[in-house]
Amino acid sequence: MHGQNSKENQEKLVEYYDEYVGRQKNVGVNKRHFSILNKLKQSGLKNSDSVLEIGCGIGTFTGLLIENLREGKLVSMDISGESVLEAKRRLQSNKNLELIHADATTFDFGSSKFDVIVLPDVLEHIPIEFHFQLFKALSQVLKSNGFIFIHIPNPYYLAWCHENRPDLLQIIDQPLTTDLLIPSFYPNDLFIEKLESYSIWVKHNDYQSIELRKNGYQDFTQTIDEKITFIDKIKHKINGIKK
Repeated sequence: MHGQNSKENQEKLVEYYDEYVGRQKNVGVNKRHFSILNKLKQSGLKNSDSVLEIGCGIGTFTGLLIENLREGKLVSMDISGESVLEAKRRLQSNKNLELIHADATTFDFGSSKFDVIVLPDVLEHIPIEFHFQLFKALSQVLKSNGFIFIHIPNPYYLAWCHENRPDLLQIIDQPLTTDLLIPSFYPNDLFIEKLESYSIWVKHNDYQSIELRKNGYQDFTQTIDEKITFIDKIKHKINGIKK
């Protein structure tokens, strides 16, 4: 399957993830989910934030996230109706959580605005031809000082999986090198604030985290005031004598 460019492919995709519910339940929460949460906090996730989660599945990561938003709100969505139903069954007691069955690439967010938007290992499953319209929509609903957090497999690790461990792959599992992502970011007024490759399951960086910000949130008028110590002055004089 190469993309969601036809009704037939769309139906196959939904069917695949409807049937994927059982596997998600069997896997449950693991250190990948905790790692994503820790990275989100490092990027600035606050307890009072309004958060949008794209690709929530049965709510495995959603459950961790909502525990850290007791004063905020979480909107989570997934293309699989069966997954959303399971997520609602598991997490329905959380009054500040809204679960939506929808395709994020075509969903009308209306006037909603979010402090944080998170895509936890979902972007590699959305065909590249839909990335531009997705990030156009996400940029419009992201607050001016908010951020988008993307977690994906390291593209080279994922390429290795295609060659050596195809059993680990889902129906769409495309390696996303940064050059493939940039055309969907910068034209939509988003830029890469941080990109980190790091390890979860293997030693040589099997995952990446990407933090996007909206252009214009920066204040370039603020300068860094450096305090020069007495020792620094002496070093400067010594260096001047040497020259």
